[in-house]
Amino acid sequence: MRETTLSELPITGYLDRFSHRPGETFRAYVSAREGGRCSARLVHVIGGDPNPSGPGVQLTDLSETFATEFNGRRQPIQLGSYGLVPRGPPRPPRPYTWSVLVWPGTLSADPVVLISEESAEHTVFLLEISVDGARATYSTAQGQTMVVTSSPLHARHWYRVWTSCDPASGRLVVGQLPLDGTLDGPTFGHALVGGLQLPCGDGPLLFAAKNSRQPSGFFTGKLEDPAILVGYRDRWDIPLAGLKECGDALLAGWDFARDISSQRVHDIGPHGCHGELINVPTRAVTGARWRAREMCWRHAPHDYAAIHFHDDDLSDCRWQPDFEFTVPLDLPSGAYAFHLKCLKGEDWLPLYVLPGGTSTRSSVAVLIPTFTYQAYANYARHNSDAQYWERVRAWGAYPFNPDDYSTYGHATYNRHADGSGIGYSSRLRPILNMRPGFLAYYDAKGSGLRTYPADTHLLGWLEAKGVRFDVITDEDLDECGIELIERYRVLLTCTHPEYHTAATLDALRTYTQATGRLMYLGGNGFYWRIARHPELPGMIEIRRGEGGIRGWAAEPGEYYNAFDGEYGGLWRRNGRPPQQLVGVGFSAQGIFEGVAYRRLPVSFEKRFTWMFEGIEDKLMGDYGLSGGGAAGFELDRADPILGTPANAIILARSKPLPASFILPPEEVLTHIETTTGELPADLMRGEIVYFETAGGGAVFSVGSITFCGSLWRDGWDGPISQLLENVLRRFCDA
Repeated sequence: MRETTLSELPITGYLDRFSHRPGETFRAYVSAREGGRCSARLVHVIGGDPNPSGPGVQLTDLSETFATEFNGRRQPIQLGSYGLVPRGPPRPPRPYTWSVLVWPGTLSADPVVLISEESAEHTVFLLEISVDGARATYSTAQGQTMVVTSSPLHARHWYRVWTSCDPASGRLVVGQLPLDGTLDGPTFGHALVGGLQLPCGDGPLLFAAKNSRQPSGFFTGKLEDPAILVGYRDRWDIPLAGLKECGDALLAGWDFARDISSQRVHDIGPHGCHGELINVPTRAVTGARWRAREMCWRHAPHDYAAIHFHDDDLSDCRWQPDFEFTVPLDLPSGAYAFHLKCLKGEDWLPLYVLPGGTSTRSSVAVLIPTFTYQAYANYARHNSDAQYWERVRAWGAYPFNPDDYSTYGHATYNRHADGSGIGYSSRLRPILNMRPGFLAYYDAKGSGLRTYPADTHLLGWLEAKGVRFDVITDEDLDECGIELIERYRVLLTCTHPEYHTAATLDALRTYTQATGRLMYLGGNGFYWRIARHPELPGMIEIRRGEGGIRGWAAEPGEYYNAFDGEYGGLWRRNGRPPQQLVGVGFSAQGIFEGVAYRRLPVSFEKRFTWMFEGIEDKLMGDYGLSGGGAAGFELDRADPILGTPANAIILARSKPLPASFILPPEEVLTHIETTTGELPADLMRGEIVYFETAGGGAVFSVGSITFCGSLWRDGWDGPISQLLENVLRRFCDA
């Protein structure tokens, strides 16, 4: 049953991480909307496709291995980022000024907070803005007094906003001063009151929110140079004066140009009132003083002395754990899930068990693309129309869609309220589209699966063919490097290994240049560069700059990651095109549909008999559970200029693609010119490529996201299944 009026699922949760080894412990965090008795049991995930014409959702009950009951409770989620200083600077009652540089990303009639200060009991000072202007609210003996500018503010422009007070005279002023010269001059609001109660510095101070106990009033936009100054100011003679230029008047000043890669904010004033950032607002963004002379924040940090806060940022739900599961030493490596149930509903929490313990290690491993799952986590596609929901109902598919639940945060393909792209994604939250049975699309020719459930087509095929395999994840490979995979004879990717770190690419390159055999069974792989942070293990960062098919583009000057200071964007623009690793790279994208591959003459040569044994037809894969064809949606091609090895053989190529397909931006130079000089229609193709490496390794790449959907044809049968089985068996042969 679909719920559209409630903002939370009946029951859901997340884990401390996606994977553990035997002997290690998973910790599960669960929220039951209405409380009550809940249960959890372990299941083995074999299939996640609810299509009645396919293999079905196959979840093997492992209650004998793990099952538990617990008292459920609702655990809320706090969206919105802000800065928190546990204690403001101490001060006697005298004139003070609060000041901050402000770039509102969006404005409305509802005020949002720039700076707030609390006493031990309540908020005593607020500096806020709305579309109508700036306002400051002070506590007095009679209650609260507000002073306003009553002059409109404009989104996406820099201002200095400040307020001053003099307890002795009762004078108050609030001002806003445009900094870019395109708007009117400064405007002020004045008041005269008695009995002012100013903060004495014993309580928290917040940036971009108020009420440290239950934060609210979140600001979406950039803040820079928040400060508290000694003295009364009714004007600002040097609009862009920095914190260091305040001299002895600086009581506290938070220099956001310091320690940009961290979640700490540093006070350069005499009291050292340092703070922390909550829910990971975006750093390494252009500030009020940026003039496009430097594009890397590491080279000119004070050009990047701003922090971009958002009212929907989320780094960690911070729930309390509800149960734990220590992986038995004899539990085989594989894909599993906790099946949660309560009176009003159910949910699944996917997990992976790595090899170890007393289980026998396989010679085959599947690399689970958890970084890609994380990048797409809770992607609101806004495509869940009546046709989609009718199919969900008819197939008994997963009944919840991120379109309806912003509570759990969205994906790096979505945008914040001010139009800026979501550049961070956390796994420490419920991820609705990482569930067995979740449909990403209404697919007229197939099932409409992407990422996690689509990858069960490969897992189900391996199980059906009796292939023993281990699973490892992107995160494990990033942390452990080549040592994690060097013992495997064969390593298989899933359908869309799109997001990678330098460490994962290094490990895969080392693997293939030695004796490893890599089977790249997807499309649009090894495409975007991501960054991780040692203090934020559950987070990834993406900067979508200069090329690439993407849901948003990074702002000029913001192409370098905050987490590691490295240039972000496409791996191709970082000098590591996918062709260098797997022989093919992204070349075309269309709607979710596919066509067949056509074998090229070279594939019929005797040296490739082993690969195409049992396959007589020239066409392969004119069917499938993903878009109706093995070559579809996102396709990869070989390109020697981009690094396809000279000895690589193109064995098959996609048939001409439907009209929905386009070239990715990085392939287009003008309206008629492409990077290779080929016609656009000719450049849009997917190719199956094979090559061997000097160290004795080999690579087999299929160049299509929908390939694994064609492993099924009224069973695990057909040319695509036969091709994959032939290659895998040969690769397993020592």
